[in-house]
Amino acid sequence: MDAEHAYLTEVASRLQRVLGDNLVGVYAGGSYALGGYVPHRSDLDVAAVVREPLDHGAVEDVVAAVRHEALASPARKLELVVYTEDAARSPSPEADFELNLNTGADEPFRLDTEPKPGESHWFAIDRSVLAAYGVALYGLPAGRVFATPRREDLIPLLTEVLRWYRDHEPGSEDAARNAGRALRFAREGVWVPKMAAAPHSVNAVIAELEGISRGAA
Repeated sequence: MDAEHAYLTEVASRLQRVLGDNLVGVYAGGSYALGGYVPHRSDLDVAAVVREPLDHGAVEDVVAAVRHEALASPARKLELVVYTEDAARSPSPEADFELNLNTGADEPFRLDTEPKPGESHWFAIDRSVLAAYGVALYGLPAGRVFATPRREDLIPLLTEVLRWYRDHEPGSEDAARNAGRALRFAREGVWVPKMAAAPHSVNAVIAELEGISRGAA
């Protein structure tokens, strides 16, 4: 994955130039960190951590530096999330970020500075993966920067992820493999790459996760 490594190194370098002393660290997460990255199919998930919240100008500078038109991604798309240090170190399951950028050659450009309704479940899950497996591109090891929410707090979020797939991508391979990965985490507390998870029925896993949540209440 020489192209991906070079790209991630350049993303981290550009974020250092743009954010300066405000930058705590830059980390690769998702399938890349879990060892399940598939060239031309997977996304590259990157998290940056800053000491202080970003103002509007800093958000614009970050986007200009790393959007696909400025730095072509070898992956399907770049998913960059910027967190404050306080948010990264918090075990809260709530979504709290400075920006969420999706950019790629054939993907819709997306920039959020706050969670969209019904989509906040992704971020605590991503932080949990980063805390355990994140690859430091710049800064301290990921496990010293990110805190993972408790498993019992993540299970309802995994249920929301699967409901999202049921509503938006029913019957897809991604839905079935996300169901398998969610079930593995709920039972064992272990994250595995999506493509390494055995496919499962989304509705069946939702029912099991709901049962686990009720039992933990």
